[in-house]
This record gives sequence, structure tokens and C-alpha cells, in this order.
Amino acid sequence: MPRIPIFRLGGAPEKPAPPHLAASTPTVSLEGIAVGVDNLRHDVVLSPRFAEAARAHIVRLIARHGELEGLLAAEATQPSQGPSWLRNLAHKAVRPKSDLSDWKSLLTELQVASLNRAKKESKLPLDILARLAVTKFLRTEMNQQFAQVLERCRLLLKNYDNMRQQKAHEYRERLATFQVRKKIILRKTGQDIFETLREVEKSTLARTRRSLFGEETVARSYFTYPLFVNRLVFSEDGRDDYLCAEHYVMLGNWDRDADRYGRLREVASGFLRSLYGEDATAETIDSWMNVPDNARLLVGTGTPEDSDEGLAQQERLAAWVRLLEDEHIMENVIASYYVVPLLGEYAPRINPQQLKSALIDRTECDRVERLIQEHGKLSPNSLYAAVAKVASCRGAERAKVAARFLADFFHYHRDLRRLETLNGALDSVNLVPNERLQELSRVNGTLYEFLLPEEQAAGDADRVLRHVVLKADVRDSTRLTRMMMDKGLNPASYFSLNFYDPVNKLLEKYGAQKVFLEGDAIILAILEREGEPGLAVSRTCVLAREIIEIVRGYNELMQRSGMPQLELGLGITLQESAPLYLMDGEHQIMISEALNESDRLSSCNKRVRKIMEPIAGPFHVYAFQTADLETGASPEDVTLSFNLSGIRMNEAAFRKLQKEITLEPLKVRLPAGLPSDKGEYKLFTATVPVDHDIFRKIVVRESRIPRINPGDFSVKEWTERHYYEVCTDEAIYRALEKRKGASGA
Repeated sequence: MPRIPIFRLGGAPEKPAPPHLAASTPTVSLEGIAVGVDNLRHDVVLSPRFAEAARAHIVRLIARHGELEGLLAAEATQPSQGPSWLRNLAHKAVRPKSDLSDWKSLLTELQVASLNRAKKESKLPLDILARLAVTKFLRTEMNQQFAQVLERCRLLLKNYDNMRQQKAHEYRERLATFQVRKKIILRKTGQDIFETLREVEKSTLARTRRSLFGEETVARSYFTYPLFVNRLVFSEDGRDDYLCAEHYVMLGNWDRDADRYGRLREVASGFLRSLYGEDATAETIDSWMNVPDNARLLVGTGTPEDSDEGLAQQERLAAWVRLLEDEHIMENVIASYYVVPLLGEYAPRINPQQLKSALIDRTECDRVERLIQEHGKLSPNSLYAAVAKVASCRGAERAKVAARFLADFFHYHRDLRRLETLNGALDSVNLVPNERLQELSRVNGTLYEFLLPEEQAAGDADRVLRHVVLKADVRDSTRLTRMMMDKGLNPASYFSLNFYDPVNKLLEKYGAQKVFLEGDAIILAILEREGEPGLAVSRTCVLAREIIEIVRGYNELMQRSGMPQLELGLGITLQESAPLYLMDGEHQIMISEALNESDRLSSCNKRVRKIMEPIAGPFHVYAFQTADLETGASPEDVTLSFNLSGIRMNEAAFRKLQKEITLEPLKVRLPAGLPSDKGEYKLFTATVPVDHDIFRKIVVRESRIPRINPGDFSVKEWTERHYYEVCTDEAIYRALEKRKGASGA
């Protein structure tokens, strides 16, 4: 009976969609970290004690892996020769075994301290900068210490040439081997350092970071911190055959190799694009390959699973195997795994790449056989066995190798991308090499010093938080100088004795420093440092008032002698940051916006002076607005200033003064400076502690700036802008004392 055909409705069942893949792109963010003095990189200094311990540890590792421990131990018994730096290294060569763990504990202590600092300043990039600096330091020191160990051994051999010929010959051979094996020695040294870094990260740093910043912050930093626990960190370029063979897969290095990294990346990208469509961008595919677990989602492990997803993985794995075979890569992939056991027996006498090629190429195999026979002590049996295993790898075993290879390639690709990102970040870190540059960066507030806790006390105490600039400007100095010279008098000694010398005597009392001296002005600064009482503005106000009083006293003496008198204008400006400096030889030159503003506050318009001097009253500082402010215009473009024997401060200084000390409203009867300024100003009084038992009174005036007619200076209206004066008129302080006495009675 003929079979009746059964018709199905619809087409063939659709293939399941490929799995959703996770994406990862390694990044390093140093947002909020200031650039250093070269305006390109971030200036960093690491703990001297940590640096010394790290160098000693690297020397021990190099000596151990280079089999030079005995030679360096003999160095201590030899007479000191060579340059001083080399003799100093020789004395440090032999250390007790108890010191072997010293650098690890210091490494932990240093990095925990950087985490605590990042928490204190609420700036996680500080810790990332510290990790970058430690990594760059260790990578740099590996090469430098190798060169220094080599130089020490050469110096030691010179001493043996004339003493022990047999011993000298033995050491010379060991030194030659040491030079030839440089790459291997540095690789082993780097891996030992990496293991220590990873152990410290897992046992201490990750938990501390989670404790201080929480899970959410750690998650946001996920793509940064893994960069530091990457096995390729201490490799030269991430393409070390031994490292890849042991932890990833050994890819080809030569241009003729079908399995070189660049070509494999293109093949893997094509495989992913065949699954997810041509619309998948190169950046997206690259981010997928940065997640090794994606390989298992795609092709499984090569062991069939009885499920819909398992069947889909088998189909994708079969397509992956076909792609590798079509690209003539599959044999190289298989050889990459079977060559690993041979490296310990034949390498480095035979190049690892040559060994791998010998497993799949008969000509190369014959060449390797001859090399083994020439050596004499090696047997080719292991090579023959590996060739047979590669040739017999078929079917299911071949699929397992292909699945493993995709995961290993993704793993290597991820770590190589992380290495590239890390290298870019390391280029932005400048380990400042000498003390002069360190000091220049330090005084400019751009030096990041990562120290051990016992080293931090002095450093934190010296850190400048903000600074106050005081400028005292002599009025009409040119006219005064010409007048004195016409009378045959010496203006230089006059300024020195009556102005500069008295002011210099006040500097130590108030903790001020002289920024620089002009012909008719002196500029001072008070720096407010970490841990100090925050009284920089209030102390500057008292200093400014004392300068006015001293000059006033000298003026009385000059008047009796018929000499001209000095007239000053003082400006006080606060800047909520440390000043910058440039170096002129050994001399520091301050750079600060506060310098320009203090110059403006201390100035006096000549036209305003003619009008205001007769009617100024008890106040010596005034400001006037001559026109309406246009959008985007600077208020100073339409402001005229009067400052004659007065002290004017900026608004930032006044706000800081309110925080430093208690400003009490002062109600005293004073004559109005302007016919219509009654009620447009406020007076405050305060007591400033100058020393343990020395206190000074100050009176501060806050006044609104009037909008005036520039023709006749009549007041049109009062603006919402303010200016601030530290009062200097004796009448105000007499009224204050009189009020105090009346209240006391």
C-alpha cells in the first residue's frame, strides 16, 4: 500500500536565536586628578621605604631565576670598587630571609593607605592612580635592576681574573647564560610579582574597597581594577610564548603563521558576525570577545548536551570547526595544545614556535630532530608522541579542542585589551625622578604622594589648602620719589626705613611670607595648611591693620621733620586653593589669581580720589558702579574704586572670615560718608586671636555698591553688589571702646 504523504503546515522550524552575549570594554578614568608640571601627565611619588624594599625584592627574584645567588653572595667578601651607587647596591645585596616578606606587607600597607585616602577625599580615582604608579614603578625597576645586577657581576668578575682563574671561568659562563636568558628571567620575575599582587588584591584590597565604597561603586570600577590582576601586566608586549602556552593558547608569531593573533581576531569576528548579522559593529564584537564566558554560551565545551540549547551549541561548534578548517588554522590550534608538555623538555634550546610547527610540518619536524640529535642528551621520543597525537586528533576530540580554543582565545583577547588600556594609562603617570621637580610639583599642588602611614604625618601637615594674599600699595610713589630727589633726599632709604623694614618685622608674628617686592608695593601671603587653625583671613586683617598703624606712626614723625608722608591702599584676597609656583633657579615665584585681584582691591582711581577724599568720613574704602551691567560683561569694567589708607577684601575672604571668627553686629553713631548712604552699610566687630595671650579687635564694614551718575557722582540707586572694608579709622575704634566702657558701667 503506498504511503500517504503527510503535509505540515508552515515552513521548517526556525533555528533558535543565538544567546545574548555580555559585553565588556576596559577603561581607566582619572577624572578629577590634576595634571603635573608638564601639563600632560600626573606627577606621583611613592613611599621611599616601599621603593627600597621593592627594589631589593626584585633583585632577589632576578638572582634566584638567573641562578646568581651564590655569585652575589660572594660579592660581599670582595673589596669595594666601582662607582658609589654600585658599592651601595653591593652592601644591600645580602639580606636575611626574614626580609623576603617585607615588601609584600609594605605593598599591602601602601595600597590600603591609598584606599583610605581615596575614601577621605571621596575620590576613587586617587586609588587608581596609586595602583597605576605602583605598576609602572615595578615594571620599570625590573629592567633597571636586571641591568644593575649584570653590572655588579661584571665588576665581581674583574676581581676574580687575577685571583681564581677556575672560579672566574665558571662565573663567566654563568654570567653569559644570565644575559642570554634575560627574557626568561624577567618573565619569571614578573610572574612572581604578579602572584603577590593578585594575592594582596584578593585577600585584602578587594574586601577593603568593598567595605569603604560599597558594592555599587566596586561594580562601576569593575572594568578598571581587573586591569591590575592581568597575567600580561609584566610581559613585554603580551606575546610571550611560554606565558601564552601555560595560561592561554600559544598563537603564531611569524607573518607566515595562519594562527597569528591578528588573523585569528578577524576569523573570530567573522564567526560572530555570521551568527548575529552584518549589522554587528566591530566595537560590539570586540566587547563580546572581552568576555570569555561568551565562548561557552556559543559553542559549549564540545561535550554534547541533550537540550535544545545543547543542540544549538553543537551546530554553532560544527560551524566554528568548519571555519577553522577552511582557514587552514585547525591543525595549528591542535598543535598549540600538544606542544605545551614539550616546552619543559626541549625549550629554550629549541624555539617554542619551531616545536609547534614541527608537530604539523614534516620539514620542520626533520629540522627539530637534527637539533635534538646535535644536543646529544635529549631524546626525540616525546616529539614523536606529540606528532602522533596531533595526527590522530579527529571527530569529537577535534570539536573539544575547537571549543576550548574559542574560550582561550577570548580569554587572551580580553587580557591583551586590558594590557593595551593599562599601557595607555601608565603613559599618563609621571614618577617624578628628582627632588627639584618633586618640589616644583609639590608647591604647585600637583604632586600626588602615596606614602606609608608613618610617612604621611609630615606630608599632610605641609599640604596647603588655601591662601590669602595681601598687597600694600604706596600711593603716588612716582611723584613722591621725584619730590625727594628734587630736594636731594634718598627715596630708597626712605621707603626702606619707613615701610619695607617695619613690615618685614611683622611677617614671623603672623606666619606670613613675602611673595615679592615692587618699587612701590609689597605683596604678602598667608598659607593655610592641613591641621592648622583656619584663621588665615582674620590674621591677615589684623596684619593689614597693623601695617596701616605703623605707617601712620612714621607719618607723624615725618610730618614733624618736614618730610613727605606715605599713603597706602591695601587689598586682601582669599583663594580657596593652594597657589602655583614656577622656579627661577632656587627661587619660587608664586602664580595665583589672588595676586591680580589684590592689586585691583588696593588700587584707587585718581578722579574718584579728588571727589571722595574731602567727604570720605571715617571710612577709607568706597566702590561705585558707573553704568548698568551688560550681559556677559565683567562688573569691574563699570566699577570705580577709592582706597586711601584703607583695607578692602574680596567677598570670598569676608565669607571665610565669618566662618573663622564670630562677627557681631556693631551699632555706633558715625557720620555718613555719602549724603545718601545711611543704612546702606553694616558694621561688624570681632576679636582675633593673634597668639596664645594676644588678641586684636577688628571692625568690618559691608556696604552695597551705589549706581552713580559718572558726571557729578550723585547716587541713582543702590545695587545688590557689595564691597567689604576692614576699618582703620581711629574714630571707629574709639567709638567702639567708648561703647564698651558704657556697657561695662
